Amino acid sequence: MRRFNVTGLCVPEEDYMVDISGKIAQIRQLVDDRRYFTINRARQYGKTTTLLCLKKELADDYLVASISFAGIGDDGFESQENFCQMFIGMVRDAMELTVAPSEYVENWLDPEVTTFTKLGKHITKICKPGADGTVRKVVLMIDEVDKTSNNRVFLHFLEMLREKFLARKGGGDYTFHSVILAGVYDIKNIKLKMIGEGAYTPTAEENKLYNSPWNIAASFRVDMSFNPAEIAGMLAEYEHDRNTGMDIPGVSDEIYSYTSGYPFLVSRLCQCVDEELGGNWTPDGVKDAVRIVLDEGNTLFDDLFKNLENNDKLYDLIYDILILGRKRSYAKGNPTIDIAEMYGITMRQEQSLSVSNRIFEIIICNYFVSKDEETQKEHINSVVQNDILKNGQFDMELCLRKFADHYSEIWSGRDAGFIEREGRLLFLSYLKPLINGQGFYHIESQLTDLRRMDIVVDFGREQYIIELKLWRGETSHDKAYEQLLGYLGSKGASVGYMLTFDFRRGVNKQPYAKWVERGGTRIFDVVL
Repeated sequence: MRRFNVTGLCVPEEDYMVDISGKIAQIRQLVDDRRYFTINRARQYGKTTTLLCLKKELADDYLVASISFAGIGDDGFESQENFCQMFIGMVRDAMELTVAPSEYVENWLDPEVTTFTKLGKHITKICKPGADGTVRKVVLMIDEVDKTSNNRVFLHFLEMLREKFLARKGGGDYTFHSVILAGVYDIKNIKLKMIGEGAYTPTAEENKLYNSPWNIAASFRVDMSFNPAEIAGMLAEYEHDRNTGMDIPGVSDEIYSYTSGYPFLVSRLCQCVDEELGGNWTPDGVKDAVRIVLDEGNTLFDDLFKNLENNDKLYDLIYDILILGRKRSYAKGNPTIDIAEMYGITMRQEQSLSVSNRIFEIIICNYFVSKDEETQKEHINSVVQNDILKNGQFDMELCLRKFADHYSEIWSGRDAGFIEREGRLLFLSYLKPLINGQGFYHIESQLTDLRRMDIVVDFGREQYIIELKLWRGETSHDKAYEQLLGYLGSKGASVGYMLTFDFRRGVNKQPYAKWVERGGTRIFDVVL
């Protein structure tokens, strides 16, 4: 019986999979057009599975040499000779799995191929039409190509492929029909990374021209995320086998709302519902699966935290967007924005950046709160207030009232600028221990700006929508009601909460907490 799989390759015979045949058709067109290109996507984004499906698609018309640099160690990249011998050996092994004649397969091995000049000539000989006129269309696929990101030898190999590609365009050489590289980093970023780490010193000419060894690559614009219809198709196959009676569109939309189609997250939520939640294929079941995923350790989250820890500019960018509510414009070519997009952390929302999916919003926000607790621990009341949690219910009104009391205690003597920057974080730090284990919250990063932040809290089967705002006057505050009403309407909610920070000094401020009713919708309004 098929299962949902989140480890290694997915195959249709064993695993429930989204139908990616449309994506494969788009990639095949690039191959048919003799393009060289790179599939750059974040970790666990289905690159290896995509290459396997593409290999099967191409098998009838091409000789596909599919190799991977994962786990091969550093020895093969210590010198041109080591690399050339390793490479032709790997291609030979890959060719043995094709329909190529055994003599052709063995011809890939040649102990005399010890330099890239010799390797280039060897590729010409192997890819040249046979004496009988047979055309050998060889497609080279290299997975996990960024495993070599600290190796100069590999860059020279790419330069050799580039020169052969250009010579073929002019009718002066034979080479691979198409070359496909797959990894997180694109080749340009690999080179920049190596330069930044001191592992590669560009020549004066390179400094002047910024040549990439892969500037021949065609743009790869295939959307490898899963849309709700594609997720629904996978669930329909599951439903055909299991007959659960699930509302397929409803469950699909709920999965998409948390994942934005990130392949690993889609499959992991489905796996949790199927194997750990007794097949509770409902929106509530999906929320329970989200809780499980948020509490577990996995390599995707490990990479996420590692990337934030190792890049101060990336950390500041995501913190600005998610916590401080600063709008950051999307600008292709900005190295930090490019890296955030490459790691799958951000996405383009019109002309601005937002965090790419709701699960990332939750996990990164918790990470930021946890990181900042050290500097704020003298201000955070860590005692769980049991009166807020009664019989599995969360009293959001009481939570906000108690936070207002807590806030007034720490306000005295604090710098207004500090509180303006940290007010949101203070509230999140206060909220986090109250809901941990039984609920979670996320920040709607696409709606966040300096004046407002929308927080959605899921606790048990209830959802609470809170708008955090800065005081900008009575007129602005009244408009905030309309903004929140619109957002509540989009969520189908009839109750909302508003928490406003008033940082004015020297005025007769009147903090208050009251219920306001507008058009049948109730808003609990707290001004600090």
